[in-house]
Amino acid sequence: MRDVAQQAGVSPKTVSNVMNGYPYIREETRTKVLAAIDDLGYRMNISARNLKSGRTGVIALAVPELSNPYFAELADATIEAAGDHGLTVMIETTGADRERELTALARPRGHLVDGLLYSPLGLGPEDVDELRTHTPIVLLGERIFHGPVDHVMIDNVNGTKAVVRHLLDQGRRRIAVIGGRPGEQVGTAAIRYDAYTETLAEYGVPVPTELAVSGGAWRRSSGAEAVAELLARKVEFDAVFALNDLLALGAIRALAAHGVRIPEDVAVAGFDNIDESGYSSPTLTTVDAGRVQIARTAVELLVRRMAGDDSAPEEIVAPYELHVRESTGG
Repeated sequence: MRDVAQQAGVSPKTVSNVMNGYPYIREETRTKVLAAIDDLGYRMNISARNLKSGRTGVIALAVPELSNPYFAELADATIEAAGDHGLTVMIETTGADRERELTALARPRGHLVDGLLYSPLGLGPEDVDELRTHTPIVLLGERIFHGPVDHVMIDNVNGTKAVVRHLLDQGRRRIAVIGGRPGEQVGTAAIRYDAYTETLAEYGVPVPTELAVSGGAWRRSSGAEAVAELLARKVEFDAVFALNDLLALGAIRALAAHGVRIPEDVAVAGFDNIDESGYSSPTLTTVDAGRVQIARTAVELLVRRMAGDDSAPEEIVAPYELHVRESTGG
């Protein structure tokens, strides 16, 4: 590092700041340092840096799965946001299984990571004490805890109400909902289903139980099976609200296979705004839950906590946006 500093005509501290992504450096200085690094072939000794600073420069992201595009795209956004802070992201999956989620929390991390971004689906309020770890944590996802750590949340309630109101404002009155999980008290399915029923009530529209189809994993196949069940039971419906985009994409496929026109006969809407939703046929009306903003906010909160900020935990709700596309006539 001293050799690089000498060639660039700066201090070793400036070289360190450039390599660690410190933002407040003149571009001319940064360019000189990077040129010297290239000329000399310098590589930072990460082990030595970690021993000196007590930091690894690595954070962990624990998500239920990466086969679901939402979580894969969230991981991409997190990696990009972390890179802006000079951090590397280590990703692990929990399968939305409570025991695996608890194991991810309890696992001794030692000097492997400086902090954890954690998206649980299996835990409930009774597990709140498990979040009290020595490793700084920021929660992602649903409003299932109130402390003791920062929490960046999806606006499931208002996002759902926006898309259901859109369908109702089009004159749709028999809106099927697919993906619910009977008996679930906490979690995405329960929150979005409740918001769906509340919105129908606001419009004075009954909530017929025959229009609600539960299912297993939120995948395309589950959405296709749910619609096939509705058609087989000869239930009348003029719209489908799927609790995520994968279910909605499966619903579109099943409707098309049965000769149902979209959106003329049945409108379809989802939630998440995964990349595929803009390229399906027809393109899918959906709610963007603010995935990029969630990642950036969570990383910034985690960086603050890793730096020693011990202020009261924050709960931040990410902004949502309704994207009206061809599947509802947009």
